[in-house]
Amino acid sequence: MAKRQRVGVTGNARRWAPGWWCTALALRLAGAVPERISVRHPPSGEPLDALIIGGGNDISPEHYDGDLNARVKLDPDRDLLEIEWINKALRDNLPLLGICRGAQLINVVLGGSLYQDIRSLRVHTHNRPGLLPTKRVRLEADSQLAGICGKWKFRVNSLHHQAIHRPGAGLKVVGWDLDRIVQAVESCGERRILGVQWHPEYLLYLPSQFALFRWLLHKE
Repeated sequence: MAKRQRVGVTGNARRWAPGWWCTALALRLAGAVPERISVRHPPSGEPLDALIIGGGNDISPEHYDGDLNARVKLDPDRDLLEIEWINKALRDNLPLLGICRGAQLINVVLGGSLYQDIRSLRVHTHNRPGLLPTKRVRLEADSQLAGICGKWKFRVNSLHHQAIHRPGAGLKVVGWDLDRIVQAVESCGERRILGVQWHPEYLLYLPSQFALFRWLLHKE
């Protein structure tokens, strides 16, 4: 029997962590072994085959020249841990999936910028958080992400008030909502990097979203 691939999953350190549980379930269903990594969950030392940077609190604004006086909920220790892991994944050429905050942080590590608060940009969409797929997203029809999902228009959930502004080096924007706020980025080179602003771990019952976890395990 072939050895199952091991996927690291970063996130918050809380015991109540539904994002971790749902991501772990998605990976197990895809045939992988999930490994939780947080400031309270040190890595096992086993080699990883891929890495997911999960969702959560806002990124500390000093990492992207944001407003240091903004009243936001931060987790600076987690920031530093995940920045280290993103850099390791880039060095080791591991498949890398960023979810919500994770997509934003990958973008920041690669030199991109963020909108610190997108509420003033909203016209056709709203910031009311929800786990159900109620927000419409459009992808570039010829993007890698559209090929993975098997479609270029669908609905997703939304739990964010920040978003990618300028993409970092080696990334291109491939998905938007109705307000043209960035919803997805991918590598424009040979690196295997995807970043989505929504939470596919809560939508794993949809084939288009479960496909993101399967993509991590397909070696090219």
